[in-house]
Amino acid sequence: MSKKIDNIVRHAEVSEKAIERYLVACVKELGGICLKYANAGMVGYPDRICLLPGGVTVWVELKSKGEKPKVLQGIRFQQMASLGHHVHVCASKPDIDEVLKPYKSAQL
Repeated sequence: MSKKIDNIVRHAEVSEKAIERYLVACVKELGGICLKYANAGMVGYPDRICLLPGGVTVWVELKSKGEKPKVLQGIRFQQMASLGHHVHVCASKPDIDEVLKPYKSAQL
C-alpha cells in the first residue's frame, strides 16, 4: 500500500496539472497573469499565455514528465517562431523556473 501512495505522490509532482498550477502561481508572484489558451477551431497552440509586467508575453506548452509535443504542435510552434514568438515547453517545475528566471532577476 505504501508503494502505491508513493507512486501517487510522485505522479502528483510531475503531472501536467501540478506543473500548470506551479506556473500560474509563479507568474502571479511576478505580478503577471497566466491565461489558459483555448481556441476550439485552432488546435496545437500552447496551453498558456503568460502576461508579465513590462509588456512581456511568454507562451508555455505544458507536458507531463517524459511527454513531448505532438507533430501538429511542432508545426504551430514553428509558425509562431516565424512571427517572432517563442514557445517554451515545460515538463517540470525546474523547467518553469528556468523560463521565468530572467523575469525574476528583472524584479530585483
